[in-house]
Amino acid sequence: MIEKEPANFTVLDLLSLELKEQNDLRLRCVAGRAGLTREIPVPDLNRPGLALAGFYESFGWERLQVFGRGETAFLKKLERDGLDVEAYATFFSYKIPCCIFTNNLDPGERFLQAAENAGCPVLITDLNSSEFSLRLIRVLHDIFAPKTIMHGVLVEVFGIGILLVGDSGVGKSETALELIERGHRLVADDVVEIRCLNGTVLMGQGTNKVVGHHMEIRGLGIINVTHLFGVGAIRDKKQIQLVCQLEDWDPNKVYDRIGMDELTAEILGVKVPKLEIPVKPGRNIPIIIETAAMNERLKKMGYHSAKEFNQNIMRWLESESARTMYFSRDDY
Repeated sequence: MIEKEPANFTVLDLLSLELKEQNDLRLRCVAGRAGLTREIPVPDLNRPGLALAGFYESFGWERLQVFGRGETAFLKKLERDGLDVEAYATFFSYKIPCCIFTNNLDPGERFLQAAENAGCPVLITDLNSSEFSLRLIRVLHDIFAPKTIMHGVLVEVFGIGILLVGDSGVGKSETALELIERGHRLVADDVVEIRCLNGTVLMGQGTNKVVGHHMEIRGLGIINVTHLFGVGAIRDKKQIQLVCQLEDWDPNKVYDRIGMDELTAEILGVKVPKLEIPVKPGRNIPIIIETAAMNERLKKMGYHSAKEFNQNIMRWLESESARTMYFSRDDY
């Protein structure tokens, strides 16, 4: 497992993001293009009304500054009262990453000129403040999330994201290929990038869109899963909900045969259920993984087969003992 340091993320990177549907920020730059290389150091937002009014204690200047209807109306008031020059000079003395105006609001020529002189980018979106803030926070938290790279194969089986890990040559890709043939979906093969979202969710995806959804099968070579099986056989990203470790059968090792030993794998500080599956000729690994996925779904619904089996056995033993004691006692 390789930990990845977060790369510098700039305003230009924010504008260049290929976002779709509910994540589309619909941003355009109207001033301060010279500052598009400014780094966005933190995934947080700030509403700068207090700062523009002269209160700079605890001013979150390193955050993205979002201007809504209230802040824009206050800018107009500053200009009417002739206080804009001093206010803008103080405001832009901080190295703010960028200013973003929502609702297609017009910042005004004086504000744009001050931002241009300071080299601070000014962006505009047609989204309202609440919707834009939700989208931007979601996007930034995904970008700034802790991440790591693992060697393995990530597949979706019956809606459960399963990460197949194990030594090279144990059969991870071949197992995933059989699962795809049975109607399940491939997320990433060989190298999986994992992000930790909100400290509790592990989201896996391929590391490169160019080589994504390709598989290396020994003896066959590189295959394109999308072309062979169609777009229904792939998925861009998926939450990791189960880790299956494939390993060569060890006759000296005692494997869990009941299911009471609940193993976990820890990735980026998050614990995920883990299964150790021994591989040897004659074992149908894909169908075992399918069954594991369905069993994991049952567990999430509150039904634990192994625990129920154990409880039934205990009740049966207790009833047998009670009957034995009753019929074997001496009556006087």
